[in-house]
Amino acid sequence: MAFNQPLGGNEMPRFAGPGTFMRLPSQENAQGLDVAFVGVPVDAGTSNRPGARYGPRGVRSESVMIRPYHMASRAAPFDSLQAADLGDVPINTYNLPKTVQIIEAFYDAILAHPCKTLSIGGDHVITLPILRAHAKKYGKGTIGLVHVDAHADVNDDMFGEKVTHGTWLRRAVEEKLIDPLRTVQIGLRATGYAADDFDWSRRQGIRVVQAEECWHRSLGPLMDQVRARIGGGPVYVSFDIDGLDPSYAPGTGTPEFAGLTTIQGYEIVRGCHGLDVIGGDLVEVSPAYDASGNTAMLGANLLYEMLCVLPGVKRRD
Repeated sequence: MAFNQPLGGNEMPRFAGPGTFMRLPSQENAQGLDVAFVGVPVDAGTSNRPGARYGPRGVRSESVMIRPYHMASRAAPFDSLQAADLGDVPINTYNLPKTVQIIEAFYDAILAHPCKTLSIGGDHVITLPILRAHAKKYGKGTIGLVHVDAHADVNDDMFGEKVTHGTWLRRAVEEKLIDPLRTVQIGLRATGYAADDFDWSRRQGIRVVQAEECWHRSLGPLMDQVRARIGGGPVYVSFDIDGLDPSYAPGTGTPEFAGLTTIQGYEIVRGCHGLDVIGGDLVEVSPAYDASGNTAMLGANLLYEMLCVLPGVKRRD
């Protein structure tokens, strides 16, 4: 079988060629794919600085620097899985509830195939409809979650709205889309609306790892604990770029200082190797707040790291 390959920098200059993730081939549907990259250009659910709707375009643009083979883990994803870019979900810019429905239906169609998704946000509201689609396939209450974020995203509502980028995890727990006992939140920090803002998650049985617990240390030992806690069932990875300190990733709508480092972000994703990862997303990149492009480039690399830990990816001897 011939696997799709990214278009290399020696075949076409990196500033040219298709605008897909890593300049992979594009497809209209998930037929024949093991993994699909999908853009979800939504920022109607955000609460501060807008611009995450341009995240998919920015991340794809900066993905041109990524080469096929992972030098540290020796993962060879494009020798192992058939991958392509399915483009963007055709969201409704003017109607967030309708957009959420559109996203869920789009992922229903992908998951009708034996295909995993790696999604490029968009703000964090996108994870709720994506999880709704995954819960139909894998079963409600069966999915574990590795959630990297500065914020817990468990508000009951925001301005009276139940579905926003700050409420999605609470809805996911209430709708039994995930298993709280197999869920971990890493990087939470800063200030809250109430003294017990992070305690709602703990009361549901979620493991909460605040950023202060991560300062000045490797997260390898933490991920050993995470793998032991999550075990062998299906796991989804949701990575909000604001989980990282804004000195590394300033291009986001709700930055919080004293966050995770890029190395710790990589350790978290690489630490998911061996879990039954069924998909993931990278959200909240707002390219306009980082003219260097580094935030989008970091987001692209984190998505590549997720690709490399998917089940079935071969590692070279």
